Formats: sequence, C-alpha cells, structure tokens
Amino acid sequence: MVHPASLDADRRWLLEAIELSRLCPPSSSAFSVGAVVAARDRPLATGYSRERDPADHAEEVALAKVADSGLEEFLVGATLYSSLEPCAARASRPVPCVDLIIASGIQRVVIAWREPPIFVPGGGAVVLRKAGVQVQVIPELAAAARAVNAHLLPG
Repeated sequence: MVHPASLDADRRWLLEAIELSRLCPPSSSAFSVGAVVAARDRPLATGYSRERDPADHAEEVALAKVADSGLEEFLVGATLYSSLEPCAARASRPVPCVDLIIASGIQRVVIAWREPPIFVPGGGAVVLRKAGVQVQVIPELAAAARAVNAHLLPG
C-alpha cells in the first residue's frame, strides 16, 4: 500500500498541476489539464494537455516523460496529480489515461476536479479504484481547475 503524502504536499503538487493547465494551447473541444508525477516529494515529470501534440492529455505526457527519462522504476511509489480526473474514455486516442496510469504501476492519484460529461463520460476515479489505485479528491481546489476551463462549461 502506498503511504499518502501529507495534505500540504498534495495541495502543493496539485496547485502546480493547475498552474500547468494554464499553459495549454486553447481548445474549444478539450479540457486544459495539468499533471505532475511525484515520488518521495520530488517531481519525476510534468505535463499538460496539447503540450507536444494537439491530441495529448496531461497525464499521458507526464507518463511519457517519465519513460523517456528512464525513471519508470519510481512509478510504483509515485503519486500522479492531475487538475482533472483522468479520462476513462477519450475521443482523440484509443487508450484512455486511466489505462495508462494502471499500466504504469502508479498506485495513487490525486485530483482537484471530477470530469464533467461534456466530451466523454467521466468516471476515471471509479475505474482507477476498481484497479486498486488509491484516488484522493481535493474538492477545495476544484474551482481553480474549473476556472481554467470556464469557456467550455455551460452557463
């Protein structure tokens, strides 16, 4: 079992993920999301939506950077922080982020905001939990994550 980081550390890394989401190129058809993979209170990699390619998701980019760095051995004890609940389905690529996270060996995910069913159904947290991944939601940071995506939200 992964020992959760302190709430202060979780908030710090999640705030960094929210800041990363502000770097996303604008889109009218995808959320702006930031992600940080951290282990032992050190960052392994960061990513944000559309960072390398218009179809990129933040978690996908961060996990690819970990692989590119040869640091995969640290993923089992790592936590992935994402400003938005990782996708359980996606329109842009065949493999959703929850499957990438599960395959990576990461055992803990911390999110600010649950994915609203605007582009695809949400539910990533449920899929992760069913696979044995611990999921922590820090709802007091949801408003900051939503604000970056306000142009996509109804009314």
